[in-house]
Amino acid sequence: MTDAAVIDPVELSQRLIRCPSVTPVDGGALDELQAVLEELGFTCHRLTFSEEGTPDVENLYARLGKAAPNFCFAGHTDVVPVGDSGAWTIDPFAGEILDDNLYGRGSSDMKSAIASFVSAAQRFAGDHNGAPPGSISLLITGDEEGPAINGTVKVLDWMTENGETIDACVVGEPTNPDTLGGMAKIGRRGSFTGWLTVNGVQGHTAYPQLADNPLSRLVKMMAPLAEEQLDQGSPLFPPTTVAIASIDTGNSATNVIPAKATASFNIRFNDLQTAESIETWLRDIFDNVGGEYELVTACSSNAFVTEPGPLTDDLIAAVDQVLGVTPELSTTGGTSDARFIRAYCPVVEFGGVGKTMHKINEHVRVEDVRRLADVYHVMLTRFFDRARD
Repeated sequence: MTDAAVIDPVELSQRLIRCPSVTPVDGGALDELQAVLEELGFTCHRLTFSEEGTPDVENLYARLGKAAPNFCFAGHTDVVPVGDSGAWTIDPFAGEILDDNLYGRGSSDMKSAIASFVSAAQRFAGDHNGAPPGSISLLITGDEEGPAINGTVKVLDWMTENGETIDACVVGEPTNPDTLGGMAKIGRRGSFTGWLTVNGVQGHTAYPQLADNPLSRLVKMMAPLAEEQLDQGSPLFPPTTVAIASIDTGNSATNVIPAKATASFNIRFNDLQTAESIETWLRDIFDNVGGEYELVTACSSNAFVTEPGPLTDDLIAAVDQVLGVTPELSTTGGTSDARFIRAYCPVVEFGGVGKTMHKINEHVRVEDVRRLADVYHVMLTRFFDRARD
């Protein structure tokens, strides 16, 4: 590790926010991050992946040290679009501070967490004269907010092919609903999406006996999804939920029975369910209604959990030491790239407050950015102390 200037996580957050890295455009964010990491002595690998039908995506894997164990921070520099930029109080890519809050797209989700971890890594390496007892790495993608095809999955494949092993991972997603330290994620629900098409026979609404109204059957098929509950939840997961997202016929006329009707829905499920069990449940309902239908499904992830153990203990202890609170260990929320990493090592998620993520005037408290760096520093210390025992 070189004699690099002390990294202020707030200032580094500002520099990253000023890179307009709306998926899949990098906007210079990885260049900014790589320059800082290389100055700290990290070996950096820029990895661009492609797949037909999707945009190319730049990613970064950086490692300090060569020995095991390897503690990895995973995150993303890509951000969602700003929406109506005129509705922002401050330019969404200015990275300005107002009333002790840092504003900008990606401030919460999740450039400030990346900056906080880099600051913590520098401090921890400094605690050991620049040579940490093991390795610290960062897996940073530009594809988390996009299709997630050319990002973390392919970086993990590249790591396997090149002998890179990670032993524990913290993902810097904004896990806290209201205040820093309130919640950490130790798993995520599965996500199952269905697209249902019910076929009928078009006709005049005055002569329904001459037609076959697909909407009548579609409504009956959708009713159990809206009314029934698959389960009551499990010790580490809330109950499975079903949300109907769309019902449509493409029919603008009020005197025409449509030829077909469609619906889409999303199911967030716990560890009591699988994609297979959910599809069986759906087809039983639809078959019972009868008639011609088509069902297309996709599952982006099954439910997973990191059982409470050494890594969660390190996180809880670090939050308590820095913030004086005990975080709730939760599996709520949407999906994250932790769903890919969990196949390689224990993984937890802890970052800033997510109250304003993806919103107009996204922001984080300046003090939270610095305190998050403190939490990561303690996590690193505890992890490597335990590894040496």
